[in-house]
Amino acid sequence: MKKKWKRNLLLVCLTVILVGLIGSGAALLYTEKERREARNVEIDQVNFNKLHAGEYTGEYAGGMYKWRANKVLVTVTAHKVTAIQLLEHAENQPAASADELFGRVIQAQSLQVDSISGATLTSKAYLKAIENALHKSVEM
Repeated sequence: MKKKWKRNLLLVCLTVILVGLIGSGAALLYTEKERREARNVEIDQVNFNKLHAGEYTGEYAGGMYKWRANKVLVTVTAHKVTAIQLLEHAENQPAASADELFGRVIQAQSLQVDSISGATLTSKAYLKAIENALHKSVEM
């Protein structure tokens, strides 16, 4: 009787593990296209010397599932980005990671900055929204 109980417990545990592995694999396959699309987002060069003073909003749609959709407000003063504020975002990333990325852009006066470790795809989405805002500043 005791052996049968242990065998049944082992079968239940193995079944739960197998279902979990299959579910994880299916989730990875389902989201791969979104992650590939996010990895391939290109951040264009923006000539910061041609920026006009003002406040500009920029948005990024966030890819096929809109997981990384965001909207930023970029403040430009004397041809320099002086502030970046996250207005809307679909990610559950802490604001500190966005603030750190925005600080890097302001410090470098460039969009060609290192992404936040562990949030590379989200960082690219934020940079794309900033780029879209800055294009408005250059076009004025």
